[in-house]
Amino acid sequence: MPDIHLPNYYKENFFTQKDTLYRTELPGSSYGTAGTPIPYSAHSDNVLTALLLCLFIMAVIAFSNVKGFVVRQARNFLYLPHEGTTEVTETATEVRFQLFIVFQTSLLLALLYYFYTLQTVGESFFLDSQYLLIVVFLAIILVYFFVKTLLYGVVNNVFFDGKRKGQWIKFYLFIITVEGMFLFPAVLVQAYFDLSIQNVETYLIIVLIFVKLLTIYKCYIIFFRRNVVCLQIILYFCALEMIPLLALWVALGITTNSLKINY
Repeated sequence: MPDIHLPNYYKENFFTQKDTLYRTELPGSSYGTAGTPIPYSAHSDNVLTALLLCLFIMAVIAFSNVKGFVVRQARNFLYLPHEGTTEVTETATEVRFQLFIVFQTSLLLALLYYFYTLQTVGESFFLDSQYLLIVVFLAIILVYFFVKTLLYGVVNNVFFDGKRKGQWIKFYLFIITVEGMFLFPAVLVQAYFDLSIQNVETYLIIVLIFVKLLTIYKCYIIFFRRNVVCLQIILYFCALEMIPLLALWVALGITTNSLKINY
């Protein structure tokens, strides 16, 4: 075998063993400093994108199955009901569609308030995941719709007959459907086009005003058309629409302040 002699630089490290700087027990690499974290963006959130896509697909499928119900409700919205008018009862599919629309509208409101919270309060909360914050907001809004429907049932049972109560429930669910249709574009624009929260607030206020005008119009048509008393309709509208809406806003604010981390 030939005798091969390697140079010393093949055998030694950067520091020789006799050097005082040669310390094998210390790490020699540098980890650097932490950089600025990338801010949260909704359009890069895969879970949120999948959720909105599922909502859109389910809404399209549901609307295609019960579009006759929606068209009938829209056509009869400005219609003045008479005493002898025969009403068309909803099928089980139409009832499920109405319940899904209420859930979808609640989820869209929860997402809008979630975006508002991220831009005005921040991203630091006691919850392990930000998706749990959306679930909390969704639960509060669902309770809001349930309580408001319960209040409508109690008040209408005291002052009005069964036929007008049935008419009101149908058109009330239709109004929620219209609200959900107007809220869906706002969620998409806010999530994927980075629209400023001030513009979203303006759009949401316009939608709420429009929805409340439709509500007070149907209250007048169904309940107060025969005996026009301005004080009664104002009290009815304020007690069952404005006060629950203000209570919802206060409940969402208290929940957000309770869950955020104060440094």
